[in-house]
Amino acid sequence: MRKDIVTGEMKPKKELVRVVKNKENEVSLDPTGKKAGRGAYIFLDVAIAKKAQAERTFDKVFETEIPAAFYTELVEYVDHQAARRELFGNEK
Repeated sequence: MRKDIVTGEMKPKKELVRVVKNKENEVSLDPTGKKAGRGAYIFLDVAIAKKAQAERTFDKVFETEIPAAFYTELVEYVDHQAARRELFGNEK
């Protein structure tokens, strides 16, 4: 179980995607959950990803300015993963 950084809810790790900030202050998606750095999790729900984008949640969490392109990538990734879940169920 991990905490969704946007809603504060505890969810199973498989229902979340990890966002990581490395030592060079680069923020990126970490679908494998194995990249080195400080991580935060977000639920695979487009509405929550869009809320994170609107509130710039990860800027606050990682205390750094993150380019808007990252949030666009995040929303697209979450949308894609949500669609996969609908088509294929919870298998990964």
